[in-house]
Parts: sequence; structure tokens; C-alpha cells
Amino acid sequence: MARAGAHPTPRSAERPARSERPPFRKLLVANRGEIALRVVRACRDLGLTSVAVYSDADRAAPHVLLADEAHYLGPSPAAESYLNISRLLDVARGAGADAVHPGYGFLSENPEFADACAGAGLVFVGPPGNVMRAMGEKTAARRVAEAAGVPVVPGYDAGLEDAREAARLAERIGYPVLLKAAAGGGGKGIRFVRRQDELEAALRLARSEAASAFGDDTVYMEKAVAPARHIEVQIFADTHGHVVHLGERECSIQRRHQKLIEETPSVALDAELRGRLTEAAVRLARAAGYVNAGTVEFLLGPDRHFYFLEVNARLQVEHPVTEWVTGLDLVREQLRVAAGLPLSFGQDDIPFRGHAIEVRVSAEDPANRFLPASGTIAALREPGGPGVRVDSGAYAGMVVPLYYDPLLAKLIVWGADRGEAVARLRRALEEYTIAGVRTTLPFAHWLTRNERFLRGDLSTDFVAEEWHPEPRAAAEAPAHGAAPFALDERLVAMVAAALAAEDMGARADGRQDGGATTGEAGSRWRDAGRLAALRPW
Repeated sequence: MARAGAHPTPRSAERPARSERPPFRKLLVANRGEIALRVVRACRDLGLTSVAVYSDADRAAPHVLLADEAHYLGPSPAAESYLNISRLLDVARGAGADAVHPGYGFLSENPEFADACAGAGLVFVGPPGNVMRAMGEKTAARRVAEAAGVPVVPGYDAGLEDAREAARLAERIGYPVLLKAAAGGGGKGIRFVRRQDELEAALRLARSEAASAFGDDTVYMEKAVAPARHIEVQIFADTHGHVVHLGERECSIQRRHQKLIEETPSVALDAELRGRLTEAAVRLARAAGYVNAGTVEFLLGPDRHFYFLEVNARLQVEHPVTEWVTGLDLVREQLRVAAGLPLSFGQDDIPFRGHAIEVRVSAEDPANRFLPASGTIAALREPGGPGVRVDSGAYAGMVVPLYYDPLLAKLIVWGADRGEAVARLRRALEEYTIAGVRTTLPFAHWLTRNERFLRGDLSTDFVAEEWHPEPRAAAEAPAHGAAPFALDERLVAMVAAALAAEDMGARADGRQDGGATTGEAGSRWRDAGRLAALRPW
């Protein structure tokens, strides 16, 4: 049964069964980490041949080991590997691939990449380039939303010329205001300005960050909605005119405008508000001619008014929570839609059951402003059991690179209601151990015991208002005196003993870095193959 507030889309009588697979046979996965592994697994389910790519930093990564083929891209820096369009196309042609999945991040929302794939005769698994252009440039997306009758945050679509113009517009809108990169995403190029004396410096920083991240320093202004919740609606559309929503996700727990925790459904929505919000998302998707998976993101004010924020024209990091409550495989559906097949379900066919929460496990130090952390994962123990899922690109022995987004894994839990989901999350976190590198796990431990979180009293300012760890208490002692996790001293001792034994063995054999003996050529591929036999991927 559809959740209250759902809007029906007629189910086509000729719509094929969900088991039907796309007509293409070989897919290049133009990404890394847990999302690359997720797409590779979807290929296995559909009987497609998967082609992985890797940089120097990812030679032994799980997606490389599990894929049917793996091809070298280039050096570790993203600009020389995962962002190199010409190199990716060369690999696709050389491997005989006929489709490309971009994952998220990197080139996933780059219209030039989508166009280049189409020009090379490759099926691009995502929206076409023209839709990306319309939705990816935020000021253009605002205009589409306004034309579709979707509420937008009061502001000015045009790029700001200088600080004088910005000051004049801010006085007219009223402080506080947000400066936002027009070409942006992922929380980059955004500055919150409380008063006029902060404006000039904020504009300069927003422009600099926008130019560095997106190659475009255009910045526009919006009224800051505060306090606000960040609510997004998952949409799916095919090339046959079917557009559906798959419910909403609450994404208000953020740092630096980037998400830490996501859950569905949002406790802030009742049936009436959910209906208005999801209907607006579908209406915008239709107006934009949207195709494939994406999200329409909104800010929800305390007065229950919502405002369009942006469209993410790709698969989202948090898509697993929607998969938990609907029972759908979104990557599988992406591949079918990209192949020109109709959606395998209509709006009334989508079930919504229970509550799901996702924790992003990143190599960041939550006690030090969530700054990226580096190191080698000395030991890894992932949780399991009923209602627990881990999407991970991490493994013991992995050197965490600083070249890419610090996301290591995603912990997703499901429960019949939010209380059960939180209880399972707490249990799963107690089982989760990553040794050797600082992660966001201590923050997640603390969160599951925070009274405000347990009440569902969330806003985009939650972390700034609630999370106050002691300096360098880091992974040992979080805010408010709650222990983040019980340190397993036996595990630490075993890890230390294993590392010491490995080091002594390497010295005795004359080896370096645990690789081949000095008398033979080192082979990372051979060592990775040995590891593959031991890893449960």
C-alpha cells in the first residue's frame, strides 16, 4: 500500500517485469570506493559484465578485486584519473563497454561527460547533459522551479557583481543571508552571513571556493531560512513519461553543509505536508524533462513552509535508506531506465515500510572540526545481524588516501519504527571497529544517545548547537560525557601483536613493506589476489 500523500502514476499494462535486464552487456564503473562496489554488485545481479577503473591509490580496492575486469586510469590525483574524461573514454572503448555508470561525485553531474559518453556511443546511466545543465546550475534550476509553481527561497538568481551590490541586496532581503555558488554542490561555495560587516569577506571566500571546486566563481544570494530542516525527495523518471517519487529523506544532521546522517521517513512530515512536498518534487521533475534517478531538495521552515533548494542530478549517497523502506534496487532500476526500458513500477506499486537510518562513516576527526584524517586501517570489524547493512569500500591494511572524498563506508539500519531503528543503530555501532585512522564513528555513538536527536528535534544547525567535544578527547571521549564506544583492549592487543609479527617476519625475510622478498620483483597484484581469497566481498 502506498504511503499517505503518494500521488498515483498509471501503471502501464505493457511495462516489463522487474527481472528483465538491460540490452547492453558491459558496463564501465567510472568511480571508486563503496559506490563502485555497489554498482559492480548490481551488474552481477543482472548478468552484466562490470569494468572497474582504478588509480595508483586504489590498486587493491574491493571494487577492483570484485569486478570482472579492472583497468588502470592513472596517478592518484583525481584530475589525472577519475576526472580524466578522455582517459575514461579510452578505457571504455578498449574494454568494449557499451554503457557507463558515473556513481556520485567526480563526473556524475558533469554534462560534458554525459555528452562525451553519448558522442562515443556509450549509454550514460543518468540524466542527459541538457537536463544536467538545466538543473546543475542553481540559478537556472530556481527559475525552472518558479515556472513550475514550486516555492523557492527569497533571493536573487543573478550572479553578484561585487560587495557593494551584495550589501544592497542583503539589506533588501534581510539578514541572515546565504551566499551560494551557482555551479555548486556538496556544500561547497556556501557562506552564512549574519550581518553586513561579514559580507565582503564571505563573498570573497565563497567566490574563491566556487572557482576552485567548480571552475566558476559565480555566486548568488538567498535569504537564510533558520532554523530549517533539510528534506529531500527521491524521484525517478523514465523516457516514457513516467515520473514517480520514492518518499522523502531527512538530511538535517550536517557539518559544513554536508550530510552526516540521513533517515526516512522524516518525523517532521504528516500526510498532508508529505503530499504537498512530494507532489512539488514530481511537478518540478516533469517541468525539467528529468530522466533517471535524482533528488529534489527542500528547506522546511518551522512554519511548515518549504522552499526548493536544488536538484541533485544523480544517484545519492543516501539511496540505501530508500531501498530499505521500499524494497527497490535503485541501481538496478537506473540501469534499466538508461537502457530505455520503462520504470518497473508505478507510484501505487511502491510500498513504504518501517524506518531506515544511514550513518556516513568517513575518515574525519569529529573532535577537530571534522577535518579529513589519514592513516592505515590496522583492523576492521563491521557489524551485522537483522536490519543492518554496510556498504563499504574499506579493508584492513588500506591506506586512506587524501586525494578523494573521505567517505569510507555507510552503515544503514532498518526498524519497524524509528525507535527500533535507533536501537539497531546503537547496537551496530557497538560492533563497528575501525582501528588506525580517526573516523566519524564516535560522533554517531554520541548521537544515538542525544536526547534532542531521539526526540527527532532536528535542524541544519544541530551539529553546531549540540556537538561540543573536548579538544583532543577525539575518539576517546565525546561531548556531554557519554562514552562513544567501549574500547576492545583484546582487539587492540591482537592488532598490535599481528603488526609486530608481520614487521619481524618482513625483517627476517629481507622484505620491505610486507611485499615480495628483495630477491624477486614485488607484485601488488599478486598480493591483492592473495588478499581477495580472504575477503568476504
